[in-house]
Amino acid sequence: MEVIVVIALLSLMWLFWQLMRAKKFTRFKKVINDELKPKVIAHIIAELEETRSAEFPNTEVHQQATLYYWTQYKGRILKAALAREIIDEEWLISTGNKRNSQHLFYIEQQFL
Repeated sequence: MEVIVVIALLSLMWLFWQLMRAKKFTRFKKVINDELKPKVIAHIIAELEETRSAEFPNTEVHQQATLYYWTQYKGRILKAALAREIIDEEWLISTGNKRNSQHLFYIEQQFL
């Protein structure tokens, strides 16, 4: 009987730990959407305006298509923020989100 109680308690502790990890991951995705997405959008618009030329007109349609592509998924937003140096690996480490970013890239790998 004691063995069953110990196993049940360990199972509950493991489930609680998984719940805490899931909540942290959800908060990370919210940070991506609330804080990084506006910065990525502003950077992309500025980048497209700077590179406007006869060869690359970067019209409103181009901007909308580019923004749609880069902001459609959280993984793409994070990838754009890293590529455009809005954030870096040190930011991921200091906020404790390096593992969450790896997990996000893994689960959204078909969209990257």
